[in-house]
Amino acid sequence: MKHFSILFFSLFTLYKLFAQGPYAPAVGNEGCTAINKDSLIFEAWATTCDLQRGWQNIADTSLGKPTIGDSISPTGFSMVNGLVSLGDGGVATLSFNGYIYDDSGADFAVFENSFDGMFLELAFVEVSSDGINFFRFDAVSLTPNSVQLDNNAQMDASYIHNLAGKYRAGYGTPFDLAELDGISGLDISKITHVRVIDVVGSINPLFGTYDSQNNIINDPYPTPFSQGGFDLDAIGVIHFSTTSIEEQLENQFSIYPNPFNEVLTIKNNSNSIITYQLSDIYGKTLASETTQTLNFQLPTFNFSKGVYFLTITKDNKRFTKKLIKF
Repeated sequence: MKHFSILFFSLFTLYKLFAQGPYAPAVGNEGCTAINKDSLIFEAWATTCDLQRGWQNIADTSLGKPTIGDSISPTGFSMVNGLVSLGDGGVATLSFNGYIYDDSGADFAVFENSFDGMFLELAFVEVSSDGINFFRFDAVSLTPNSVQLDNNAQMDASYIHNLAGKYRAGYGTPFDLAELDGISGLDISKITHVRVIDVVGSINPLFGTYDSQNNIINDPYPTPFSQGGFDLDAIGVIHFSTTSIEEQLENQFSIYPNPFNEVLTIKNNSNSIITYQLSDIYGKTLASETTQTLNFQLPTFNFSKGVYFLTITKDNKRFTKKLIKF
């Protein structure tokens, strides 16, 4: 028993000292960003999954594809419905009964099933606000890639950034939508889909995949088994709404009548400082102001008949409402 205790202590100490890279380390180390599956910050979980498996071994397709799990497995809570093995380059696209929106810190987390936090199977993560156009988080892998990692791999999570699977089972890898702010075609206040794409861990350029810094990513390869590639367990949502941020903001105001004639009334139910801008169909600003007034009226008797647009901005968020003058 004494020898076992010494061995356990030595292994634990080695594990604690293992973190040598510049990024967040493994569970149990100071600075770890992993989120426990039972954390109360999770507000929702994925509800549907579109699955496109890759091969057990992309270099030998005769082995077929993984068979563990199905499209139901990664829906719902972590470690409840099992997991689905994606295979080399496999893709899972998940959706939700609402939207993921950007707020302070991480907005969602992806769960894999690493049993020890050192044998890590990785995946890229992409998001979409329309279900058609997907945009990838900038992923980095500084894991040495001169020697191929195999099924005895011991990896250091602190060399890995923005790749799902860097933490052990029951602990999600967090993702912050703010990192994707400003990308044309992506509304980070209304994310409808999250896509998880298995990293083919081969260091052979014919088959391997590259991170955002053009490093070939080294993770255990091949994994020619029925449970091969990234094993997706779940996606937990931290900032979730059944309505978009735009809809939430619009609900804080009453704008009437519409159609309008001589006067347009704006009621600010939020009791916050706002900026409004009224423009015509050509984009010309006809009225604008920053105010905290709860109830105010805009005289519009001299406006021509036609279509106008009222944009209200609050806390760097905005919505636009179409109005008609008769």
